[in-house]
Amino acid sequence: MANEMADEFLSHPAIVHIIILWERAVSQSSKNSNKAKITASRQRKLQAQVSDKKTKHSYESETGAREYPVPPFPKQNIAKPGSEAVLKPEPMYDAPYYSGSGKLQDKVALITGGDSGIGRAVAVLYAREGATIVVLYLEEKKDAELTKQMIEKEGRECLLIQGDVRDLEFCEKAVSDAVKTFGRLDVLVNNAAFQLHANRFQDLLPEHFDETIQTNLYGYYNMTKAALPFLKKGAAIVNTGSVTGLRGSKKLVDYSMTKGGIHAFTRALAANLLSDGIRVNAVAPGPVWTPLNPADKEAADVAEFGADTPMKRPAQPEELAPAYVFLASEQTASYITGEILPVIGGY
Repeated sequence: MANEMADEFLSHPAIVHIIILWERAVSQSSKNSNKAKITASRQRKLQAQVSDKKTKHSYESETGAREYPVPPFPKQNIAKPGSEAVLKPEPMYDAPYYSGSGKLQDKVALITGGDSGIGRAVAVLYAREGATIVVLYLEEKKDAELTKQMIEKEGRECLLIQGDVRDLEFCEKAVSDAVKTFGRLDVLVNNAAFQLHANRFQDLLPEHFDETIQTNLYGYYNMTKAALPFLKKGAAIVNTGSVTGLRGSKKLVDYSMTKGGIHAFTRALAANLLSDGIRVNAVAPGPVWTPLNPADKEAADVAEFGADTPMKRPAQPEELAPAYVFLASEQTASYITGEILPVIGGY
C-alpha cells in the first residue's frame, strides 16, 4: 500500500515537473561546477606560463624606436651650468629613426640653451625639418660646437651666440645678429633654465631664488620681448615648461614656481598674440637625461634619476624633440595655441 501511494505521488504531474526541474538544476549545477573547475584550471595554467616568462622589465625597447638606458646610472656630479661632454651615459639626441619631411623648411629658429640636452635635440630635429638654427648658450663652448656640427651635418646653417638671457640688452643683440645673418626669424624656443635643489625651504637663499627667477622667468620675457618685432604672421614660440610646474616638487620650490609661471605665461601670451597670427605653446617634460640634474643632484640621486616614473627611466632628449617640432610647425599645429603639452613618461 505504501509503495503504491509513493508511486502515485511521484507520478503526479506537478511532482514530475518538480523532479524534472530539480534534475535539470542538479545537472546545470554540475555543469557550472565543471566549467568553473575548467576555468580555474585554465587560469592556473596561464599563471604558470606567465611566471615562467617573468623577467625584470628593462623598458628599454618597449616604448621607443631604440633601446634607452635605465637606472642605475654611474654616480656623478658635474659643475654648473653642466657640460654634456662629461655626462655618462651620453644623452641620446640625434634621433636616427626620425625622418624629416620639410615641416620647418627654410624657417629660422632661435633656441636658448641649445648647446645641450633638450635644446640640442630640438636643434638637430629642426635642422632635419629644414630650418636654419641660431643657438644661444651660456659658456659650454664644446657642447655648442658639437651641436653646430650636428646641424651642419643635416645640411643646414647654424649661428652660435654666447651670452646670458637674464640680460635684455644681450637678448636684443642676439636677435638682431640672427636676423642680420639669416634675414628673418620664424621660431623662438625659450629653453635655457637654472635649477638647484634645496632640501628645506629654509635653505632656499635669496640669491638662489633670484638666480632661478631671473633665468627662468626674466629670460623668457627678455627673449620674447627681443624677438617679437621680427616675428611675423605664422611664427611660433615654444616654451619649455616642466612636470614640476604641473605637480610641484618639494625640493624645487623656486624652480616649480617658475615653471608654473611659464605655463601661465604661455597661455596668457598666446591669447595676447593670437590676433598677430603668432602661436605660443609649451612642452612640459618629465625627468630628462640632460646635464641639468647631474649638475644639481647628489651623485647617489643621479644614479637613480627617473627610476620613480611609470616607465622606470628618464626620457632621452630625442624623445622630447618631436613635440617641439609638432608645436613649431604650421603643418601640424596650426590650430594649437596656449597649450601645455606634457611629455612625462606616464605620470
